Amino acid sequence: MPLKTENNFHQPGKRFFRAYRPGDDFYEALIETHRDLSDEQSARVNARLVLLLCNQVGDLGLLREAMAIARKGVVAEDDDAT
Repeated sequence: MPLKTENNFHQPGKRFFRAYRPGDDFYEALIETHRDLSDEQSARVNARLVLLLCNQVGDLGLLREAMAIARKGVVAEDDDAT
């Protein structure tokens, strides 16, 4: 199964009239998850969320591909800043 890098937010059984709406709903829920947390607590929530979602995906090849893409994006940005 190839890694999905295009917008893939959806909610089974729910129809959206604007394609961006499910992504907006996710972002709102993510922000709410972090509300009133310290920076340390927020980082811990992010780490736990990543591990939970990786367990849900389960495919090690797909996870390695996602990690490589995520790292490449960050390293490229840091290299451009120097």
